[in-house]
Amino acid sequence: MASRQLNRLTAIGISKEVKPGYYADGGGLYLQISASGSRSWIFKFTIGGRTREMGLGALAVVSLASARKIAAECRAQAKNRIDPIVARELHAVHVVTGAKRRTFREAATEFIQDRSGTWKNAKHAQQWTNTLVTYAYPIIGDMDVRDVDTSAVLRILQPIWTKKTETAQRVRGRIKAVLDAEAVRGNRAADNPARFSDHLDRVLPRTNKRQQVKHHPALPWEEIPAFVRELETRPRRAARALHLLILTAVRTNEVRFARPCEFDMVAKVWEIPGERMKCGVTLRVPLSDRAVELVQDALAKAKPDGYLFPGIKEGQPLSNMSMLKVLKMMERRDITVHGFRSTFRDWVADCTDYPDSLAEQALAHTISSSTVAAYRRRDMLDRRRPMMDDWAAYCAGATAQVIPFMQGTAA
Repeated sequence: MASRQLNRLTAIGISKEVKPGYYADGGGLYLQISASGSRSWIFKFTIGGRTREMGLGALAVVSLASARKIAAECRAQAKNRIDPIVARELHAVHVVTGAKRRTFREAATEFIQDRSGTWKNAKHAQQWTNTLVTYAYPIIGDMDVRDVDTSAVLRILQPIWTKKTETAQRVRGRIKAVLDAEAVRGNRAADNPARFSDHLDRVLPRTNKRQQVKHHPALPWEEIPAFVRELETRPRRAARALHLLILTAVRTNEVRFARPCEFDMVAKVWEIPGERMKCGVTLRVPLSDRAVELVQDALAKAKPDGYLFPGIKEGQPLSNMSMLKVLKMMERRDITVHGFRSTFRDWVADCTDYPDSLAEQALAHTISSSTVAAYRRRDMLDRRRPMMDDWAAYCAGATAQVIPFMQGTAA
């Protein structure tokens, strides 16, 4: 094990040593004297549970000061889980061949294009692109593939590993696949910083997939624009109902049992009667322009005395499984319909300055008895409207960063 004490050797001292062996300077740096009397510098380090030795050059060529400088650089690499030997070899290859810079984004784009023809589901290419654009590209998109290291991969994964576990695992697997392909092409070292076994598992905890669905049933807000784009390609009535649910952040049954008479298209308001609300209080929902379009389209097909989204059976609403079936058809068994309320709530908290009280009122969460009267008198409809408009704009992919304004504080 490398000594923690640094700079133990002296120039005068090493000039007098003649006995074969290793003489520690500290921090993994050793002067090696062979049986023949030759003297050279060795750097010892441990990576991936394996101890390795790296030659730094002969004492006659590399001074003590230079050896210490090189060793310090190697220690920094090893600390970031970069093998100094592999890094040196790769650098030498690029110097000799004059290899051109190739970004991770370029490598990933080519990988997706090459593989898209072999994927059974045509949507896989878009799903790959969406996750990399959202999570990987902001950190390593413009980085040379040979420079993508463990620290960069961890910067991508650690913020989402326990909060968005399934998404994080997909991102890790896709980064690994791209880097593996680049290694085969000779564009980077074979040691893959995105591998989990005997590498990232030393830092990132193992997860239980059965727990992921239970504890993380909501779609991450970062993925909602791509999800909505795909949802809009679905012609089913249940898909339109799910879209309205997402834009309004209401519960499943509040959409299923919605009736045409509840909608005021002039005021752009949906008034849900208290008897259909979990909290027992009437909720007025401000409708964004896209929500209005969805409602108008449904109204044109619905019976005035029926349901906005009628089911297959005459006089019945959509089944309670209809929107969940849409998710399954989209191969999103990892999320739930109810989870979109959490998606909206997380977006408000993470991306906006809107007060928590506005988000809570939009979600119609149960409130204490002491505030019920105030809630009924003042539902802050006008103040909730810009929040829901911004949410709809974000869902439509109008902007990558929503920076709304605050209109005072909540009462």
